[in-house]
Amino acid sequence: MPVVVEAGSPVDPGLLSALPSRTTVLGSVAELPAHLERHPHEYAVVLGPAVPLEDAAAFSESIRLTRPGTSVVLLCDHVLATTLTAAMDAGIRDVVETRSPEKLSAAVERAQRVWEAIHGTDAAAGGGTGRVVTIFSPKGGVGKTTTAVNLALALADNGRRTVCLVDLDLAFGDIAITLQLFPHHTIYEAVPVEDHLDYDMLQTLLTRHEDGVMVLAAPTQPDAKDRIRASLVARVLTTLKQNFDYVVVDTAPSFEEQVLQAFDETDDCVLVATLDVPTLKNVKIAMETLDLLNVAPGRRWLVLNRADAQAGLSVDKVESVLGMPVTVPLPTAVEVASATNSGRPIVLSHPQHPVSRGMHTLADRITGASSGEPKRDGDDPKPETKSRGLFARQRR
Repeated sequence: MPVVVEAGSPVDPGLLSALPSRTTVLGSVAELPAHLERHPHEYAVVLGPAVPLEDAAAFSESIRLTRPGTSVVLLCDHVLATTLTAAMDAGIRDVVETRSPEKLSAAVERAQRVWEAIHGTDAAAGGGTGRVVTIFSPKGGVGKTTTAVNLALALADNGRRTVCLVDLDLAFGDIAITLQLFPHHTIYEAVPVEDHLDYDMLQTLLTRHEDGVMVLAAPTQPDAKDRIRASLVARVLTTLKQNFDYVVVDTAPSFEEQVLQAFDETDDCVLVATLDVPTLKNVKIAMETLDLLNVAPGRRWLVLNRADAQAGLSVDKVESVLGMPVTVPLPTAVEVASATNSGRPIVLSHPQHPVSRGMHTLADRITGASSGEPKRDGDDPKPETKSRGLFARQRR
């Protein structure tokens, strides 16, 4: 996939729309080496018009021998003869004017063909596997969808990671309305093409949020969920995790078959609870069920929402009852509801708010765990069984 460097001056959204949906946006050339190390299959680096020509040339020179399959594309407000000469000398493969999105798209397509000629088609598609992060609570009204939306945005980290947010509350999903999106397509449209579903088909069903997160929306009619089989959920999540760094899944508050299938694909499970006895009782039972299904052993995270002392229960008491530490306690805050109602989630509208900081802490724990951070006490994984969940054996 391509990666774009803005260098402090945002690239025109019209240009970005000419690029594939998984395009990553970075803030500076200095971030490129680490990004390319983590994502070795990036076939094009698009340097925005704010990147100085000397920096663009130096970067292109630096990867000319080490990454011959990666093409550098330079965006310029005005293409001058001196620019073309310097670009050619540095090995920059294309120079495109900022008012020509169609030429940018063509340049990136040429870059993909160069990569495929050197590395093969499969390598250009990206061989990496992302992680599925499933948000679950057995009780509605605890802030599960709000957690899913804000966590997805925190994981994306202003475009530094590719994230897809999937609404698997198939009857009453609220992801789209929470982000004030009006999707033209939903997961329901994948039903007739399930047997042939690939990423090229699936990405036509995704809706891009302005901050870069892609959304696969729930059906608009509740009865549509009965036609969405667990096998389709498996195919969708498997395909997405091959094409995104993180796939965040919001679920229905029940162990229905589609949710069970999502658990079968889950790498990290985020449980959401509040400080009331009925919710804690249900979460305790849910955790026992997750143990039986061997879901995400050692990679479960507990979000305690509305964690205020006035509730009469302490964080210590919750940890004692549930038998696991609270990853992040989030206070009650009217700003959260206000942000949701405005369509600008709290991590975007109030990035320094305690709830926003809690979401970033959770994202850091998940990304740290996926890159080898030591496990927390009490999180030692249980031995893997031959069948990770209720549906694993059906796929073999």
